[in-house]
Amino acid sequence: MSEIDEKTRIELEAAVYRRLVEHLRGRTDVQNIDLMNLAGFCRNCLSNWLKDAADAKGVALTKDESREAVYGMSYEEFKSRYQNEASAAQKAAFDKSQGH
Repeated sequence: MSEIDEKTRIELEAAVYRRLVEHLRGRTDVQNIDLMNLAGFCRNCLSNWLKDAADAKGVALTKDESREAVYGMSYEEFKSRYQNEASAAQKAAFDKSQGH
């Protein structure tokens, strides 16, 4: 990618981000704790990173707005529709990955 100009690189990276978000919106069966246990990040992490980037640029974006941008709906709606209680095994795996 070293020969791609910066504008094109940014456009490609943005396209990848949008595709990742769309993929996660379609995979509501995958719980955030599963993502954290396997990849070390989840939908909430993505929304936090989006907010951090907005803050760094001086763009007004609330935590709720950044979550809605990632989830495609309010976080509360997503939780009520798709989030399950984490199993003991999921919680144990998460604790182990966090060094607890």
